[in-house]
Amino acid sequence: MAKTSSVEKNNHRRKLVAQYAEKRAALKAIIMDQKLPIEERFRAQLKLAALPRNSARNRIRNRCEVTGRPRAFYRKLRMSRIALRDLGNSGQIPGLVKSSW
Repeated sequence: MAKTSSVEKNNHRRKLVAQYAEKRAALKAIIMDQKLPIEERFRAQLKLAALPRNSARNRIRNRCEVTGRPRAFYRKLRMSRIALRDLGNSGQIPGLVKSSW
């Protein structure tokens, strides 16, 4: 089980990303527009840098929904390999069968 503070920190980052998504997208569009003057693009870059760091999408860590484990994460199921195996063995994931040969 992951530390509760780590899971909460990640949840806080998700909220910040959702809150600042439109503003970041607008500023990035200005920065990438080559037709605009360099001064205006530079001002947009300074505004983007002034936004909170945790509002960047790449700072979100994929974590297991069950345990909060950050590694060995299956995106499709949103859980770690350990939680997947435990739930699969107990028959709580439909269509998942333990392999044996």
